[in-house]
Amino acid sequence: MSASLILVLVVVAAYLAAHVAFDWLGRRFLIASGAEYLMLGILLGPQLSGILSREAVESLAPVTTLALGWVGAVVGVQFYLPSLVRVNAITYGVALTESCLTFLVVGLLETLAIGWLSDVPFTVAAAPAAALAGIATASSSAGVALAARHLRARGAEVEQLGISSLVNGTVAVVAFGVIASIWHPPVFVLGRAITPTEWVAVTLGIGVVGGILFHLFLGRESHVDRLFISLTGGVILVSGAASYVRVSPLLAALCFGAILVNTSRSRAEIVAALTRVERPFYFVLLVFAGAAWRPSTSAWWLPVVVLFLAARTAGKLGGARIAARWSGMLPVLGPDWGRALLGQGPLALAIALSYVYLGGAIPYLVFTAAVVSVLLTDLLSPQLVRSVLAPLIEERQLRSARHVAAARARGAAPRGAPTQSAAAQNPAPQSAAPQSAAPQSAAEAPPGAEPVPTRPEEA
Repeated sequence: MSASLILVLVVVAAYLAAHVAFDWLGRRFLIASGAEYLMLGILLGPQLSGILSREAVESLAPVTTLALGWVGAVVGVQFYLPSLVRVNAITYGVALTESCLTFLVVGLLETLAIGWLSDVPFTVAAAPAAALAGIATASSSAGVALAARHLRARGAEVEQLGISSLVNGTVAVVAFGVIASIWHPPVFVLGRAITPTEWVAVTLGIGVVGGILFHLFLGRESHVDRLFISLTGGVILVSGAASYVRVSPLLAALCFGAILVNTSRSRAEIVAALTRVERPFYFVLLVFAGAAWRPSTSAWWLPVVVLFLAARTAGKLGGARIAARWSGMLPVLGPDWGRALLGQGPLALAIALSYVYLGGAIPYLVFTAAVVSVLLTDLLSPQLVRSVLAPLIEERQLRSARHVAAARARGAAPRGAPTQSAAAQNPAPQSAAPQSAAPQSAAEAPPGAEPVPTRPEEA
């Protein structure tokens, strides 16, 4: 079977899956479909059935590069500054603290484990360990959105999970961009090697220049279909240029998306064009990532993968609790809110696949850890989010009901009836008309009429 025909079949299947199966499974069973396409890619790949040969997988690398760039651009368009400045600074502080703690815990433990097991200097072990730390930091936003929509949840906890997913992804992409720049193969210009700082500047420059050129090229175009075609060309240009010079296509595409969403008058149409095909590109990425996977040749790959899973879980749960306690948000978010961030989505696989394409040390060990993590957490991500949100919503409703009941018990009466205290102080003859009711207290309002404090500083 030719590679072109396989590509067409995969794209059609991914489109149908994204627009039929994903929505139906999400509504009915609260399941985020995706991991099965990764298994399908492994089955079709050269390691098992061989339907997709290694040459066919390599020939489809431009499609994978487009998918990687698309993932980065989707993260970038979430950086619309007028919306971000309306979020409380504490929310960003909690998200950033949790992200950094997770990155540090996984990075340090994996550096020690890889250096000790492989008997290499820690400076060599730091590159794959840092890549694993970036993968561990990323969290799935699809599970948060699906569970919140299922529960019809709104409030500080939902906002915190959304911002945390965005900050997790940003920290992961930026960290991987820095990793790709630090461990970049030496390139000499004018008699000296380009420094890591200059490679980071090159990465950012590719994204910024691509965003400016795209903005000038489109002008006031607002038709979604034309924008989609133009966006495809822009993402291919940015991610292809970044891959050619061996820097992170994810970071370049993130800058590309952020420039567009903050400069174009067709912001809503650009976001719609990107998000409309996000799931199909994710499924294509899953299939090709599965086909490109190879077993790690390291004899000690299993302890490293198990340590990665354990360290990531401990980093997410512990980092989230420490961040909430440090900021005073623990009563609002609960002690185990980090469980909602355990799900991993396309960004984790995109980072792992980029690490393989850039030729990092022990690449398929890093890739295997990402594949195992996605397989274990992707399907259960909405359920994990629901297990965190449902008790918090129920507790808030009970707190609101107790607040109203306590206000009524202090002496407030329904409208149109005399209060007990007023009747005792001013007895009237039975033939007299009943006295007018006391004004309704503000605390007597029905549940939902008075905002319930959701942050400690508002209480």
